[in-house]
Order: sequence, then structure tokens, then C-alpha cells
Amino acid sequence: MEHVITGYKRQVWDDRDWLYEGEHGFRTGYSCESQIITVCQDISDALDEETRLDVIIIDFSKAFDLVPHDRLLIKIAASGVDSRVVVWIREFLRGCSQRVRVRTHYSEEVSVTSGIPQGSILGPILFLAYINDISTNIESKIRLFADDCIIYRKILNIKGVEKLQVDLDRLGEWAELNEMIINPNKSNALSFTRARDKGPAKLLTQGPNDSGRELL
Repeated sequence: MEHVITGYKRQVWDDRDWLYEGEHGFRTGYSCESQIITVCQDISDALDEETRLDVIIIDFSKAFDLVPHDRLLIKIAASGVDSRVVVWIREFLRGCSQRVRVRTHYSEEVSVTSGIPQGSILGPILFLAYINDISTNIESKIRLFADDCIIYRKILNIKGVEKLQVDLDRLGEWAELNEMIINPNKSNALSFTRARDKGPAKLLTQGPNDSGRELL
């Protein structure tokens, strides 16, 4: 049944052109390689134009494990699929439970209210639905491979730095609203330019549980 639901959702989303075009994960014709090639081409174009390109690589901690089921179902319902499919997915998620074993002793089972079932056929496409609105109100380019996120922008002057900072702040707000955690220790910033002086670019990422970390 998972195969049927997955195929149906892909068809609906393809017909509606609903999935974010910058998402390269778990999609026919897309791959990790296509994401990298796209980013590298944009970097090459910027260098050919003698323009600086600032790139921020964002790491989401345990992204698949943190997805809340209630918010996920709201997003799936808004994607245009049949309401009966939403009900089936709700029951599919409700069927997940967990318990702890210590040697030969087991705890009581408890229902799992968050997280995408990994190893399932349906899991990856559920995550695509959840992260699909990540680019809302963001002007800089975002390229994704599932939860691997790269955000970048051409920098022509200090205004470009400020706009990229605004987009980083909005990305942080999206993460907080959607209960995703940005790990600043595993996130990095790069600046691609032919110029020796990169200029005074100070970009800050801030997540719901940290006070901010300077990336550039």
C-alpha cells in the first residue's frame, strides 16, 4: 500500500508542480550530484562575472526524527492530495510505537508523535512535503537534498550581505516554527570570489536554542 500512496502523491505533486524546484532529494531526475552540479555552476557563473558568491551550508540536527505528525498532516492536506490519503497517512503514523529494552526487561510501549519512519517507502516523500515551504519569503537561492541545505547569494555590495542575513534570519524563524534545529557547530560559510579582500561580511545564524554563531 505504501507503494500505491507514494506513487499517487508523486503524481499529484508533479501535476500541480507543487514540490520546490530547488529540492533534489528523492525525486525522479534529481540526485545529490544534480544538487552539487547546480551549485557549482552558479559558483562558476559568479566567478566568470567577477562577482562574489556567499554560500551558507546549513546542518539540521536529526531532522527526520523531529518532524511533528500534526504539522506534517496539515502540510500534506494542503498539497492537494485526496483527504482519504491524508487519513491513511495519519493512521500509518499512529501505528508507530517504541519501547526500551534493558537486557531482558522491556518498558511499556508509547505512541510516537513525531519523526518520519526511516527505512519505509513512504518516509522520504513525507519529509519532502514537510520541508517543501522552506523557501517561503526567502530571496536568496536554496538548494536541498532532503534535509541537506545550501543557501547562497551573489554579493555586489553591502546590501547583498544584509539581504543574505535577512534570509538567514527567516530560515531560522522557519526552523523554529517547524521544530527543526539548526546546528551552528556543523554549519559553515564560504565566500567565492576572485578578489583578495572579501569585505566586511559578518553573517549570523540563530536557532531556537542558541544565541547565534558568526559564520563569516
